[in-house]
Amino acid sequence: MQILDILALFICLAGIFIYINTYYLKLPSSVGLMILALGLSVAMLVLNLLIPEFKLGTERILKDYDYHEVLYQLVLSFMLFAGALQIDFKKLAEERTPVLILALAGVLISTAIVGVGVHYLLDWIGLELDIMYCLVFGALISPTDPIAVTSTIRKYSLSKNLETRIAGESLFNDGIAVVLALTLLDLAHSTEDHYIGMVDILWVFGTDIVGGIVIGLFLGYLGYRILKYIDNDEVEVEVLMTLALVMAGTQLAEFTHVSAKQAVVIMGLVIGNEGKSGHVSSAAGDYVFKFWYLIEETLNAMLFVLIGLEMLIIPLRFDYFAAGLFAFIIVLIARYISVGIPISAMSTFRKMEANSINVLAWGGLRGGIPIALSLSLPEFEGKEIIITMTYTVVVCSVLYQGLTVPYLMRTTFPTRT
Repeated sequence: MQILDILALFICLAGIFIYINTYYLKLPSSVGLMILALGLSVAMLVLNLLIPEFKLGTERILKDYDYHEVLYQLVLSFMLFAGALQIDFKKLAEERTPVLILALAGVLISTAIVGVGVHYLLDWIGLELDIMYCLVFGALISPTDPIAVTSTIRKYSLSKNLETRIAGESLFNDGIAVVLALTLLDLAHSTEDHYIGMVDILWVFGTDIVGGIVIGLFLGYLGYRILKYIDNDEVEVEVLMTLALVMAGTQLAEFTHVSAKQAVVIMGLVIGNEGKSGHVSSAAGDYVFKFWYLIEETLNAMLFVLIGLEMLIIPLRFDYFAAGLFAFIIVLIARYISVGIPISAMSTFRKMEANSINVLAWGGLRGGIPIALSLSLPEFEGKEIIITMTYTVVVCSVLYQGLTVPYLMRTTFPTRT
């Protein structure tokens, strides 16, 4: 089975999932896709028991191909760029202080709490995982998914400021968490040979983010200037230019050893908002935004298909899944603390809406980004534990939080008419 056959299978299953959820389940996208992914997992496990040859064939397909480059270089970059295109930059600029504080401080606090908590949890269960890899798990599980609750939130009378904070914080914590997870992973490998100090950690983390922002601003402005002179009727040229910019920007950032994910986020913000501004009538037509929205939904659905197939390659060990269930509780606690501390601090000099902590914490579902990150990690001892915990936390988050968010919103905010 060739790689194109596997991609065709993923896209086909993703299309079926979206169709079933849209016309039959009629649930929020992430919740419906997760239920279907779990159904696929059960079906695969049953087929494995009934047809041993099927088990051997599917395991070989999933293990023989290295999805690291596809997931990290393509899927994550495309999803972050597509998400950034939809953000109102002017509104985001007004809320830049709380958004950046929530994203940066929130990820760092969450990573520390989850990493340390999971380290002691695994030790209590009797599993071994180095503290640095526990921190890697804490970083990769920190990104939240605004797509998962956007359709629900829009039904209620949240202030525009709070909506912007939710979307903006989620967008930036994605990029920051990716950088932090990969930085910690590099440091985990480096510490096996020599000691790494806090200054080294801050230098690597800082240069990654700043370098990514610089490249994102440069390519974003370049893309905006190019799109400005393309007629809106030439939709195929516009789409191809944005695709080229994302892929070229990712490769340039990787070549210069800075954050490709932060670069594509900044590119998306610049192109999306300059392209939609009233004084630039010819930049980035509506078709570009519709195309990238479709890309985002398709890739998100493909990741849920991958979640369903993931049951075939992770070890079905009770202690691993037990660790994942306890990790979900730790992640929830960490989310409340990582949101509560910055909001409480900012409330002393800035007006913060009532119930902001509850909405940001409980509405912070985990989605496709943590799954893609965990599967794209290189091989190391303990990777299977991280993948299993990530799988369990994402499933619990999407189903438990996703199904109860509407109740929280109904009891907190009135329904929009």
